[in-house]
Amino acid sequence: MLKPTSRARYRTTLPPVSDSTFITRLETAGGGPRLAVKDLIDVIGVPTTAGSRALAERAEPATADAPCLAGARAAGARIVGKANLHELAFGATGENPWFGTAVNPLDPRLVPGGSSSGSAVAVATGEADVAYGTDTGGSVRVPSACCGTAGLKTTAGRISTEGVWPLAPSFDTVGPMARDVPGLVAGMALLEPGFTVERWAPSAVGRLRVDGDPAIDEAVDVAVAATGWKVVEVELPEWHTEGWGASLVLIAEAWESDRSLVETAPDSIGRGTIERLLAGQKATADSVTSARQVIERWRGTLHALFERVEMLVLPTMGVAPLEVGSPDDDTVLVTNTLPANTGGVPAVCVPVPLPGARVPASLQMIGPWNSEERLLAAATVVEEAVGPGPFGAR
Repeated sequence: MLKPTSRARYRTTLPPVSDSTFITRLETAGGGPRLAVKDLIDVIGVPTTAGSRALAERAEPATADAPCLAGARAAGARIVGKANLHELAFGATGENPWFGTAVNPLDPRLVPGGSSSGSAVAVATGEADVAYGTDTGGSVRVPSACCGTAGLKTTAGRISTEGVWPLAPSFDTVGPMARDVPGLVAGMALLEPGFTVERWAPSAVGRLRVDGDPAIDEAVDVAVAATGWKVVEVELPEWHTEGWGASLVLIAEAWESDRSLVETAPDSIGRGTIERLLAGQKATADSVTSARQVIERWRGTLHALFERVEMLVLPTMGVAPLEVGSPDDDTVLVTNTLPANTGGVPAVCVPVPLPGARVPASLQMIGPWNSEERLLAAATVVEEAVGPGPFGAR
């Protein structure tokens, strides 16, 4: 049975931030896989804080697990804790003013990435075998890229988000995070019992060119070339227009998700987070309707693309992780990830070598709807071709 430590007492005081990977550590027993759960996801008997003081001060212990935990429970997984995150999952750096910032295990000067920061750090440091994160605009893939680990954004609607504190319900997804691809497969088997992956290689891979660091782009090219796949250059100007159609809908839905916290406890929400939420308040009904039409066009564009190629490849992030405390706009970290959320399609990311850099590059592979099995098979080929990430084999 799960037993929260004293750090789970949220109703009167916030926990200390010396242990910034987890918001709540849990005492467990047994021999099942160790699972870290992002503190957006309900775990019975433990408050869900969403990394926010405003929510933590009023949070009651969850009366039931989120449905996405059912498979893990049945498999005897040991939930080791509720992992830290960017406040209310609304940011890409992972910096948190209330619970501290999870330390990037590759370089503490760099952000761990968000919003699933603690989940990435937990698997990187070996404190969990698998972690659950959520991905609304890149929140599984960005921290995986920043910390040199692997992550899977699942198809919208494939894994239940009931019992998960919402950010933007149209785009919210739950997915596994791990050191390597076998860990992702194990994580999907917990989320979806019976999930398996067989050997597979794409007949044609679309290579998308986007702005970014040329060294990262070259690292992705080298990794893809090592697989022996047939690569087709893809022109996709809609990536920067239709693919970003989600942004207005995302902030409008985020406002609806968290407006009660802003209206009742504005001083208990970080400045950057509250500014984003208030931007969503300004979205008009007509503008949101227009943005949803753009999203539908984008999904049609992707459908046509995946009739020509079986998979799309590009860097997960086109830039290096930001420095902790950087004043730079963190949207630069999600430029290559948000369009997959807009489309509702799955995407997997794995680290690939980037000689001379503080962190490896990260290769992102995007597939058609419900192609997680094939994406993980492809990711296995990449990992076999270039070797495991900086933390070695599991």
